[in-house]
Amino acid sequence: MADLEAPLVREKRKKVWVDYFVQFRWIIVIFVVLPISFTLYFLTYLGDVWSQWKSYEKRQKEHDENVKKVQKRLSERNPSKDGLVCTARKPWIAVGMRNVDYKRARHFEVDLSAFRNILEIDEERMIAKCEPLVNMGQITRTTVPMNLALAVVAELDDLTVGGLINGYGIEGSSHLYGLFSDTVVAYEIVLASGELVRATKDNQYSDLFYAIPWSQGTLGLLVAAEIKLIPIKEYMKLTYKPVRGNVRDLAQGYIDSFAPGFGDEDNEMVPDFVETMIYNPHEGVCMTGNYASKEEAKMKGNTINSVGWWFKPWFYQHAQTALKKGEFVEYIPTREYYHRHTRCLYWEGKLILPFGDQWWFRFLFGWLMPPKVSLLKATQGEAIRNYYHEMHVIQDMLVPLYKVPDALEWVDREMEVYPLWLCPHRLYKLPVKTMIYPEPGFEQECRQGDTPYAQMYTDVGVYYTPGPVFRGEVFDGAGAVSRLETWLIENHGFQPQYAVSELDEKKFWRMFDAGLYEECRKKYGAVGTFMSVYYKCKKGKKTEKEVQEAEQAQLDTPQAEVDQA
Repeated sequence: MADLEAPLVREKRKKVWVDYFVQFRWIIVIFVVLPISFTLYFLTYLGDVWSQWKSYEKRQKEHDENVKKVQKRLSERNPSKDGLVCTARKPWIAVGMRNVDYKRARHFEVDLSAFRNILEIDEERMIAKCEPLVNMGQITRTTVPMNLALAVVAELDDLTVGGLINGYGIEGSSHLYGLFSDTVVAYEIVLASGELVRATKDNQYSDLFYAIPWSQGTLGLLVAAEIKLIPIKEYMKLTYKPVRGNVRDLAQGYIDSFAPGFGDEDNEMVPDFVETMIYNPHEGVCMTGNYASKEEAKMKGNTINSVGWWFKPWFYQHAQTALKKGEFVEYIPTREYYHRHTRCLYWEGKLILPFGDQWWFRFLFGWLMPPKVSLLKATQGEAIRNYYHEMHVIQDMLVPLYKVPDALEWVDREMEVYPLWLCPHRLYKLPVKTMIYPEPGFEQECRQGDTPYAQMYTDVGVYYTPGPVFRGEVFDGAGAVSRLETWLIENHGFQPQYAVSELDEKKFWRMFDAGLYEECRKKYGAVGTFMSVYYKCKKGKKTEKEVQEAEQAQLDTPQAEVDQA
């Protein structure tokens, strides 16, 4: 790694009008985005309360009626005249950062906006049955008072069940349970033909079950999912431990904070939750959490920290205090811990509102936070959107655990983005090869954190403005993302598809495996009805002709072209 030691030399960059608009964008956020966001959050909350008042029987009846509407709508489509099927959701509503440009081409809309109910909490089977627009805030408000939770609860309130399944979802418990989609036991899917099917890992639709994750809704329309529940306690006992050294030392400190030796997954020292934040090339804080009862939390001498109050310091800054005062332990109410990054959107809130972390703002206006990501996107315009693509990074790098030191060195050299978020997750060896899969033969290497049935991976979250941009230097954002993607392909890593991507189709199918996905596309009639996952994620506008030619190529060939080089 000697070639990474010398810093890159970059030229100074001249400011343009967009720089000043971005610098003072907080004015629009304060007077427009935050008030509207708060109103929408409140209305959504009232809708969730109204839904909870309904019996499960009534919710299921409404669900069945809404499914029939979807089926009827699909039956109205004329394949020779109408475009490919898309949901009716507006492009800016998606939480992801990539442009939803595929909806600029002619398309046939199906409205799924009514699918936002929790249909059942089955305490005997330990299953939550949810519609795709149920979000994490809604599900935790229902389950946490019952001392239950989804096995993987993504941190941000607005993230939905459908997005976490069709796209990507992770949390600090993923080192035990895998990604969000790994905790699903059944999907209800409306196929291109209008047929409603229930896919599980051991029924006749098992191939569809394994193909749904990461497919971005291009195999059928998800209308419900049955998701694993686990028992929890009222508090999270969280330990903050500072780590120092070079980036490789920080990476090893992170690995040692939770990962046992090969196959030792039953080690009692493995925590319930894990995350690490790297604040600069020489300092980070490792956090490990274990569920604790309220009796334990309230014992004399223990510290309880309700981080969910609007006036509290932003969580990433609170964790950073461990660098000054050393290792410490505190108890956080479980639901507040789950959503610890919501109020400040990890640390993106500091860019959106430069003074948002100040005590006076938190006390006076913190109750308005966070701004809805969808509204931030809706108010940014084309020029601002392009600016962020070049001058800002929001990417997740999913890499094998043992390659985290290399990944941190790469990010430090190429992007200089801090803080960084590290969160481990299991990548299971499944009966079939899915779009993402462990390294072949990983179980023979007996590496730290791995088991015979799963390889330990890590999400390296790269979210912020790169150092060169802060210093006023030239930064090629598209080039940096392209190099990141190449690095991931060469190191058996993966890039979640919510992010902006520079991959062409050949490289896309080098990163992901096309086999099972393309088989299901053809078997279940998705080709010619739903856009393929590459064209749905592809950067830039998708013309109708471009999409049709790609679809026809899939019909004419046995499988998507995969670069074997």
